[in-house]
Amino acid sequence: MVEPSFSQLLVLLLNLLFLFTTLASSSKTRFKYSLEKPHHPLDPLTTPEIKRVQTILSGHDPGFGSGSTIIHAMALDEPDKQRVVRWKKGDLLPPRRAEVLAMSNGESHVLTVDLNSGRVVSDLVNPTFGYPILTMKDIIAVSQVPYQSVEFNRSIEARGIPFSGLICITPFAGWYGPDEEGRRVIKIQCFSKQDTVNFYMRPIEGLYLTVDMDKLEIIKIIDNGPVPVPKSTGTEYRYAFLNETVHMDRVNPMSMEQPDGPSFQVEDGYLVKWANWKFHIKPDQRAGMIISQATVRDSKTGEARSVLYKGFASELFVPYMDPGEGWYSKAYMDAGEFGLGPSSMPLVPLNDCPRNAYYIDGFFASPEGIPILQPNMICLFERYAGDTSWRHSEILLPGVDIRESRAKVTLVARMACSVGNYDYIFDWEFQMDGVIRVTVAASGMLMVKGTAYENVEDLGEKEDDSGPLISENVIGVVHDHFISFHLDMDIDGSANNSFVKVHLEKQRLPPGKSRRKSYLKVKKYVAKTEKDAQIKMSLYDPYEFHLVNPNRLSRLGNPAGYKLVPGGNAASLLDHDDPPQIRGAFTNNQIWVTRYNRSEQWAGGLLMYQSRGEDTLQVWSDRDRSIENKDIVLWYTLGFHHVPCQEDFPVMPTIASSFELKPVNFFESNPVLGISPFFEKDLPVC
Repeated sequence: MVEPSFSQLLVLLLNLLFLFTTLASSSKTRFKYSLEKPHHPLDPLTTPEIKRVQTILSGHDPGFGSGSTIIHAMALDEPDKQRVVRWKKGDLLPPRRAEVLAMSNGESHVLTVDLNSGRVVSDLVNPTFGYPILTMKDIIAVSQVPYQSVEFNRSIEARGIPFSGLICITPFAGWYGPDEEGRRVIKIQCFSKQDTVNFYMRPIEGLYLTVDMDKLEIIKIIDNGPVPVPKSTGTEYRYAFLNETVHMDRVNPMSMEQPDGPSFQVEDGYLVKWANWKFHIKPDQRAGMIISQATVRDSKTGEARSVLYKGFASELFVPYMDPGEGWYSKAYMDAGEFGLGPSSMPLVPLNDCPRNAYYIDGFFASPEGIPILQPNMICLFERYAGDTSWRHSEILLPGVDIRESRAKVTLVARMACSVGNYDYIFDWEFQMDGVIRVTVAASGMLMVKGTAYENVEDLGEKEDDSGPLISENVIGVVHDHFISFHLDMDIDGSANNSFVKVHLEKQRLPPGKSRRKSYLKVKKYVAKTEKDAQIKMSLYDPYEFHLVNPNRLSRLGNPAGYKLVPGGNAASLLDHDDPPQIRGAFTNNQIWVTRYNRSEQWAGGLLMYQSRGEDTLQVWSDRDRSIENKDIVLWYTLGFHHVPCQEDFPVMPTIASSFELKPVNFFESNPVLGISPFFEKDLPVC
């Protein structure tokens, strides 16, 4: 059989990666924080802790030592929330535990490992229908399976595609009925990388495979006959290799300089202090980046007040709108199926992050339990883009010259992950006025479909159902992006928050009362149960959404709170009984509020791969628990539809959407009063 050199290189690179990261983790300079003992109850597992977990597991089950049991995910099993809240620096750390997702003999295991006692204290087998997050080892092994098939090799030869220019990737399988149950299956689609690194633009359409991941056997091959493979012309995106004339004037490099150095501090590797903010930041295999225990200092009293106990991207759902045989299963759950941490490639200095950035590395576990380094996974930097935080000029006071302006400087925590063809950039931006702004930007390359058509005129009256023609023989398939955020808001404490729907209701005035005929009136409704807080947003039925502490009142009697300020958004239009939507039911609403439960973190369920939607945010919320004056969690699903166009070829410009968490009656007055202006004398002379 033909064995492509590309697959051999992948295996070699993976082995080298394991070797490099193991050696790198022994360094006592750059990676010192990974080797020290944890300093905070929420610090991620250190490299010695990862190794200790592997040793404990080997004693629990010989399969972990023999290789028959595979680790799919390993992370800190966080201590009880109230214990973390009570903890102060200098106190003993709570017992350290790890949560491990593993596969053994076709069964899913959710294990809790106590590092203090050296024991596995819990081993749940198949707690829900579904499998753990995939490993890179899974994906590389499966990508080699097609070459073992005579039928596949003949199909490639019949298309005239050289094997040296072939690359096969693994679109996830989803779940579509009983015939896919009882075994881990995955789909395979192949591309031509001949004369280009942008193989995504050269799909080998009409040839699709389904593979049993554990047996590494082909279950099904579908060959609908050859479709022209799009040409490589115009697909190059590497700057050093571009040979086409581009009519664009050069923009000179620019950089923000800080003559006195950065204003933020990072203590013990993960505790960030800046301006009036303090928070814990943690790399995570599934969520990528987790922000915890965010507090803001009250400028009037100096009190550090809690805002957010824990915030992260819980799931990322990307369904494609092509019902054809090779495409119907393309409805990705990127966090639960692959993980945003392993796909977080090193950030590119001066382009991903500015010169003044500080970098944080991630450490995860390989399938064998070996610590793996994700270098420069997160960056922190102060941003000033010439924006204004607040200003006012006054001309109505004779003899008084008032021109007050404050520059808007913010602190950004950024992570970028490359999940196959798409790149996602996640920003958590902290502002001095108490606002937290969260932005998700999508870039990279489209997932495209090959077609026989080269011009829209070739279609005649027929129009392709899946999307528009964006280049010769290339269809940009319509798709959606939905990112569900878990926001455990703790406004001045965790045990007594409420969700308030602030409704703007139109009032009609009776004749003769005013020259106006209508106006808007604010009415507030406190959500009593979880179903009260299932929100579908509408421009013509406007609400504000407040999280308040009814027991913490301002001097005027208003409850302290934060409000969710949605940005541009989209709703899933799929039917609720459609298999992808059953699994992605957390997109049925844009806003949810649930009763706090430490086991309810992943909007699509803990075991997402091939899940049936039995353990989702929709299921939890439908329990309709009481949420008034309780410890509650806010969930927000940010989304956008994507109808591709020619400008998305061969690479896709970045598109972004965001939301804000904004104080509402939290402070006694506007905290920007404490921001000092910039003066020319403060800056270096260049």
